[in-house]
Amino acid sequence: MGRWEPNASGRLRAAALELYVERGYEQTTVAEIAARAGLTARTFFRHFADKREVLFAGSPLQDTLVSALDDAPGSASPMEAVAAALDAASEVLTDREFSQRRQLVINANAELQERELIKLATLSAALADGLRRRGVPDPTARLAAEAGIAVFRVTFERWLGEPEDRGLATVMRESFDELRALTAPGG
Repeated sequence: MGRWEPNASGRLRAAALELYVERGYEQTTVAEIAARAGLTARTFFRHFADKREVLFAGSPLQDTLVSALDDAPGSASPMEAVAAALDAASEVLTDREFSQRRQLVINANAELQERELIKLATLSAALADGLRRRGVPDPTARLAAEAGIAVFRVTFERWLGEPEDRGLATVMRESFDELRALTAPGG
């Protein structure tokens, strides 16, 4: 594919993930990623700050979460609003095979694990801010946001590890049902 073909960012992502799986994250250079994508290293840096950002940048996840939280009914409890936001976010994450490969790369590298935790903390902060805009006081907003991200993380791992793809949204709803059962009196 030529350098001037469309979707340079997507091509770089695909090439990076292929190389990270084949060789490992540490052993892969930006020049190799660019070459595999049929692009230059200079083009790579126009799209990504560094080679780890190929795995983290450009996701509409945070925007989707915040928008869905804002759109939740005013009568929704903080956890119901967070659940609605995460349900919407699960519709963004539909490529299970890509997510499995991406997670393998992240799990094999401490630097990437740290970056993933930072991303999750950023998502939690965005949810907490959205809840505060809805009039939820602190620390309730932070608690609901953190609980939601914990459900997301457990759900995501469960979804990736299941033998068949039932859809992240289905697994997300089941996880929230489990959380409700755990927190119910006598649960």
